[in-house]
Amino acid sequence: MKKNLLTFIMMVLVAGVHAQTPRLSLYEEFTGETCPPCASTNPGLNLLLASPTNTPKIVAIKWQVPIPSAPSNTWSLYQTNKTEIDWRWKSIANGGYGYNPVINSAPSSKIDGREATVFGAASGHPANLNNNVISTAQSFTSAFSVTMSREWDATCSAVNLTVNIQATAPFTSVGNLVFRTVMVERLIQFSVQPGTNGEKIFEDAAIKSFPTLQNGVPMASVWTVGQTQTFTLNCPLPSYTRKRTEVAFVGFIQDDGNQRVAQAVRAEKALLINDAAAVSAKVNAVCSGTLAPVVTVANNGSNAITALTITPYSDGTSGNVTTWTGSLPSGSSTTIALNSISTSTVSGTHTFSYNIVAMNGTDFDLSNNGLSVKFPVTSAFQGTPVAEGFISGAFPPASWTSVNSNGGTNSWSRVTNAGGYGFSNESTKYDFFNNTVIGDQDELYLPPMNLAGFTGINMTFDYSYVQRTANSNDKLDVLVSPNCGANWYNAYSASGSALATVPTPQSTAFTPNAADPSHWNTTLVSFGGYNVQDILVKFVVTNDNGNNLYIDNVNLQQANVVGLTKGSLSFNASMYPNPANGSTNLSINSPNAGKAKVSIANTLGQLVYNKEVTLELGANSIEIDLKELTNGVYNVSIDTNKGTIVKKLSVNK
Repeated sequence: MKKNLLTFIMMVLVAGVHAQTPRLSLYEEFTGETCPPCASTNPGLNLLLASPTNTPKIVAIKWQVPIPSAPSNTWSLYQTNKTEIDWRWKSIANGGYGYNPVINSAPSSKIDGREATVFGAASGHPANLNNNVISTAQSFTSAFSVTMSREWDATCSAVNLTVNIQATAPFTSVGNLVFRTVMVERLIQFSVQPGTNGEKIFEDAAIKSFPTLQNGVPMASVWTVGQTQTFTLNCPLPSYTRKRTEVAFVGFIQDDGNQRVAQAVRAEKALLINDAAAVSAKVNAVCSGTLAPVVTVANNGSNAITALTITPYSDGTSGNVTTWTGSLPSGSSTTIALNSISTSTVSGTHTFSYNIVAMNGTDFDLSNNGLSVKFPVTSAFQGTPVAEGFISGAFPPASWTSVNSNGGTNSWSRVTNAGGYGFSNESTKYDFFNNTVIGDQDELYLPPMNLAGFTGINMTFDYSYVQRTANSNDKLDVLVSPNCGANWYNAYSASGSALATVPTPQSTAFTPNAADPSHWNTTLVSFGGYNVQDILVKFVVTNDNGNNLYIDNVNLQQANVVGLTKGSLSFNASMYPNPANGSTNLSINSPNAGKAKVSIANTLGQLVYNKEVTLELGANSIEIDLKELTNGVYNVSIDTNKGTIVKKLSVNK
């Protein structure tokens, strides 16, 4: 009899345990905009919390505390929500919630209202959070099941929440039992740091609580199995909300008697009702003075888009609007060929932009309605070789054009920490590593070329790249157009492992090792058959969010005309007189002693002068005899182990 009774009791206990609900743990980080350790810790913490393994187990709220000091800017994350943040982290004596142990440093944390050490962390510092700590915290079951649903109001200026709480096991609180609801912005990206620690990207920042953080929604202190509570909250977005589509909500049941969190819940960010977004713009090089733009527009709202009006601009001057009609479902995008628009005929880099000015309903996010890109206008095509080592501080270099079709933050740039084969510290870099827009294509145009009559035309360039993983498939193409962008032909293409100069993938951001020349390759691209006037050449990258690509020492030339060698143009040269008749003096300022080659080519690329000279450190003067040369324009190349300079010389006898 006693044995049967014991068995029955054990069965009841086991049934009670299994009746409880799996927990969603609450992770509260106390971080700060003036806290240097916070800036270095948060990127890794954010990746950990966003892991697909952990998102079903834990939800975060980031409180931007004034530790070690308060940001002075009134629009900082702390200042805009100062009252609630101060209450959450301060002691009872200082008018706060009174977490025990107290919050006295940043970054620090609480898990379910308790110290992270309870769940196996070495300390409350967020750097000590890991998968095991998260799993341990989540393994404790809860006596409550909670759901939270959300819905925008008609103007997308407030969110209506419905919260349902049900007891799945008996529960008696130690003190007041409260349901607290916190509005967070899942991702905030500042262009300028709001504090002093350099941090510009913030995740899960608390921006407002409802009805108040201090009082929350009161709950009964004693719960029986099956007992329920349902309530609704109207949550207007505060004026300082950065991006409405990043607004989410975290709710949690907290026993103020022992500060423990019994259960958490989240209502994720949601699409706006109507939201048309400018995604990208495609504008080819222009020679005629007329643009034919093609743009991509996305439907980021929940309602279908059936009509759009788009205004285009060239260098800020508006053109004829384009009206589009159709049916664009939520989450889809479409490509629209805009009406042609006049543009400048002055050679150089110009700006095309467009703005979505109307749609078939109120657009509730105007911040993403416009986009601008650069494009080249070409009315002059140079006949001199291209020799670019990215030594000059300007980027893109003179007569080059960088095209960033989606206006993203990660594109072509000039860097000063990596150069071809370690002979210099400068090159151009494409940031695949931080570009999360898969398929994004960016372009880098070389100066327009006149190659009429040239022979043996080719291009060489040095590059360095490593994959992020074995499956990374970043791509580099070299395209050439013989008719000013009307048609493009592929002259070179490599991607993934075929592009990699370092065979082993690297999970961290790649920078070539200056002491290891094997990190670099040199590629020759033949342009046979393109000896015409209007030649355009461009590098095109296609993003797969792999690792960084570096390009240096770009040479576009004909046979027997020496371009830029591996190294830097850290010397300079000039000629006088120029124009010249019988002779000219070539002045070279060299950073070191050594050999150099001086060669002269005519407009057909034929060598008419070739001489090896010895340079001394500093100023050098070399007389060049021009008696055998006929009148005309020549290219004078000075080739040293520090690079090559090409100068134009006029002979007029």
